[in-house]
Amino acid sequence: MEKLALFGGKPVRKKFLVFGAPDIREKEIEEVVKTLKSGWLSTGPRVARFEEDFKNYIGCKYAITLNSCTAGLHLALEIARIGKGDKVITSPLTFASTANVIIHQGATPVFIDVEKETGNIDPNKIQDYLKLRTPNSELRTRLKAIIPVHLYGRPCRMDEIMKIAKENSLFVIEDAAHAVEARYKNKKIGNIGHLTAFSFYATKNVVTGEGGMLTTNNDEWAKKLRVLRLHGLSKDAWKRYSQEGFTPYDILYPGYKYNMMDIQAALGIHQLKRVEENLKMREKYFRLYNQAFAKIPEIETPIEEKNIRHARHLYTILLKLERLKCDRNQFAVALQAENIGIGIHFLALHLSSYYKKRFGYKRGDFPNAEYISDRTISLSLSTKLTEEDINDVMDAVRKVIRHYKR
Repeated sequence: MEKLALFGGKPVRKKFLVFGAPDIREKEIEEVVKTLKSGWLSTGPRVARFEEDFKNYIGCKYAITLNSCTAGLHLALEIARIGKGDKVITSPLTFASTANVIIHQGATPVFIDVEKETGNIDPNKIQDYLKLRTPNSELRTRLKAIIPVHLYGRPCRMDEIMKIAKENSLFVIEDAAHAVEARYKNKKIGNIGHLTAFSFYATKNVVTGEGGMLTTNNDEWAKKLRVLRLHGLSKDAWKRYSQEGFTPYDILYPGYKYNMMDIQAALGIHQLKRVEENLKMREKYFRLYNQAFAKIPEIETPIEEKNIRHARHLYTILLKLERLKCDRNQFAVALQAENIGIGIHFLALHLSSYYKKRFGYKRGDFPNAEYISDRTISLSLSTKLTEEDINDVMDAVRKVIRHYKR
């Protein structure tokens, strides 16, 4: 039986359009097959090659592969010596991992509201928060770091954040899960803060399935990170078991199992080679969406800013709910009934059950984050899509708007 759209009749598309489908091509497949045939599946020569390529792309001194961006954020907090009773400033409008890693360290996330126009943490509100604390107050003295989140691929106002950090002796760990291609005032993201964590999850602009990277320009941190990512061992398996010959290892720290496999790096090597080419396509699709939705009064489209390079990881619209007879969730369900996959980026963390219960947060604490959280819908921007796919997405959005508009 043929599927009916939510409002009756046929859906805009016959086949469901998966949100954020990875763009995997023949070169990645061939490299994975070579890896399998090589007999070296875990951390080895392809990981080393991917690290070198990524380091050169970012322009930093060191790039350390990991099994996730979450692992990167966690190890960055270890390097910063964040521990029990410490405080870390971050955004409430982010994925759970950004704040969860702070909790895992025994520290407390301090949420600061975002800019309504960009969704990024507001440096002015960071300053306002700091002004409320006297220099000797416990909360001020235990404040150790800032984790700015480059939401959707849009760089935060890093000059201001780095200035605040310097004046207050704070460590800066950039959450660049969305921002491989991003630049801020001609500075590459990954080369500004003390440490930067990237994601290569299946929906990201550079895909390894699961995976992450930490970048830094600090020699000692890089050495320690390489040890921490693999049980605290002084030598990884490639150094212990390769043709160079067996060498004994020592345990230097109680480390973690956070290393990337060569199978993953085999994907990343070729994904990274196409990243600039893919960005041009993402920019094209981003413009097509903006042009299609600019004159629809029920939708807010993303703003464009000078002096930054947006990585175009996510295209999000904000629904003007006062002009619609539905909420965001109903709108999302209607789009999916049209066979259009969507995402929600993000539900404000302070309104989730754990953070409300643990810290007493309530609606109204961070109004800009809540405004975006209540209204946001992410539309597919994958380079695997065709212009016909993009047109289907736009047609479905228009159709749902027509049905629900007041």
